[in-house]
Amino acid sequence: MLRVYTKYWVTVGVALGVGLGLWARYYFAQAHKPTPVEAIGRLQHLPPKLRRAFTPSGQYRPVPKPNKGDWLAEHPEPGQTFDSFVKAKYNRPTRPRQTLVIVPVGPFERGDSPSLSALKEYTEAFFQLPVELRPAVDPKHHRFTTRINSGSGKPQYLVGDLMALLRKGLRPTTYAAAAVTMTDLYPSADWNFVFGQASLRNRVGTYSFARYDPTFYGKRRGAGFPELLLRRSVRVLNHETGHMFGLWHCIFYSCTMNGSNHLAEDDRTPLHLCPVCLRKLFHAVRFDVEKRYEDLERFYRKYGLYAEYRWVKKRLAFIRNGN
Repeated sequence: MLRVYTKYWVTVGVALGVGLGLWARYYFAQAHKPTPVEAIGRLQHLPPKLRRAFTPSGQYRPVPKPNKGDWLAEHPEPGQTFDSFVKAKYNRPTRPRQTLVIVPVGPFERGDSPSLSALKEYTEAFFQLPVELRPAVDPKHHRFTTRINSGSGKPQYLVGDLMALLRKGLRPTTYAAAAVTMTDLYPSADWNFVFGQASLRNRVGTYSFARYDPTFYGKRRGAGFPELLLRRSVRVLNHETGHMFGLWHCIFYSCTMNGSNHLAEDDRTPLHLCPVCLRKLFHAVRFDVEKRYEDLERFYRKYGLYAEYRWVKKRLAFIRNGN
């Protein structure tokens, strides 16, 4: 019996030690969390336009305090500074391997789905890399695991099956591949659904736009439905593809890389990258920052996303002359 008691107390002691260790690490991380400006890193050595591009002018708001049910309320995260991103040495595009691939899965009906050509155009502008739009995949020709969601009563694809399909289709010229679908997704049996999921290391991601249509919830589409659907769709596309460049969820500013737990939280998240995340993407791709904003400005004006158009126009003025 003494041996049993000894083993029991050793087990309890180990458990308490591990628990206290994890608590101490979390407390230390919270107590020493870098400020948003510290997370950007040193800018003094950069050319004036780049320095202004990564300077948090009045256009950027701190990440809001999470409400109950919001992402950060449910998933406390330590954040990722620019310096820690550089040290991690994530995948980066190379000269032969720099194409982003979009693979539609299932039908994309006009009027009920975002324009695939618009998604391609936006991805090219946002990441400043060539984008290949491949022919749609017919689910009938693939053994995707499916189920009927108990809450919505609608079909869902298992994310892992679509990710496996993408990994098989990676070519020497492909940096990353994304599957997009109008069918709902779930990542595992114990999850209700997921808007999208991406792999930092494997360079593949899968995104569903199904829940961005009000009719999914039995509601009517409003007059601005095409713009609403496009905005929601490009947001999940740039967010999840950002993960494939090694970007973590942003906890410093309101940023397209903020985590999202529900549609209302998703809708209040901007389409732009904050200075911390923009600098990470620039480090990975090495694009012309001014040209990137010019391309986004044209896209937003062309597709009627006027709030984003005005934001980019103001940002461009600041980068060019500091005003």
